[in-house]
Amino acid sequence: MKIIILSRNPSLYSTKSLVRAAERRNHDVEVIDHMQCDLVIQEGEMELYYMGGKIYTPDAIIPRIGTSATSHGSAVIRQFECNKVYTTLGSAPLLTARDKLICLQVLAAGGIGVPRSVISKNYFSMSRMIDRVGQLPIVIKLLKGTHGLGVILSESKKNAEAILETFYKTNQKVMMQEFIQEAGGADVRVFIVDDEIVGVMKRQAAAGEFRSNLHRGGSSTIDTLTEVEKNAAIKAAQLMGLKVAGVDMLRSQRGPLILEVNASPGLEGIETTTGVDIAGKIITMVEKNAR
Repeated sequence: MKIIILSRNPSLYSTKSLVRAAERRNHDVEVIDHMQCDLVIQEGEMELYYMGGKIYTPDAIIPRIGTSATSHGSAVIRQFECNKVYTTLGSAPLLTARDKLICLQVLAAGGIGVPRSVISKNYFSMSRMIDRVGQLPIVIKLLKGTHGLGVILSESKKNAEAILETFYKTNQKVMMQEFIQEAGGADVRVFIVDDEIVGVMKRQAAAGEFRSNLHRGGSSTIDTLTEVEKNAAIKAAQLMGLKVAGVDMLRSQRGPLILEVNASPGLEGIETTTGVDIAGKIITMVEKNAR
């Protein structure tokens, strides 16, 4: 089977893990930088070129699209989709999951628990919006932040107003969310492949830090889920239309709250923590579904 992995860097852990898993099963695998792909669009013919050469239709693609490459990455995926190529990540689900606002709207409308969130473009209603989040402290985050960047915990209303004013003045899109104190600086990453939970890890923030991202010095351990948490994670991925997803949840007094559904979750943290061959499970899904 011919498999193309769309990745900006073939030396990244996730990309290398997928390549190894594919080669172990004797597949022909190639890594292509999607930002170097040219698209030719005309009636009845949707061509792709890479570094000047035409890309001939593979059996499947595995997109690894970073946040900064979402727009062009989704266009490249769509071009393959138009040519009836199986993809582990659809162009539409990628765009939906990457927009934090749309993601929360879809989840909440689907009956999934999410932190109370407030988004407003009205600078003059800033004070009222803070009150609508609930009790302090509150979390202020950039809608396009990643790896914990642009996420700030505000302890007072005056401080929150100052932060929001800065973001508004610099034309940054932000949201405010309730702070889940009882989570204790921890969240749970649930890795899902083909509607099945294949790995679970708890991420604990470092001392003096409230963000549990491993990129910010957090630690990770294997964890188990309740049936309610399992159902919430699987349903969240399904609502997003994602067959491969990293669902991040907080444990609150009112049950699991979904923070985010990652469309292109990294493999390093989950594989090294759990010891599970997640990449192999993704290749198995490709074998089952690709032509």
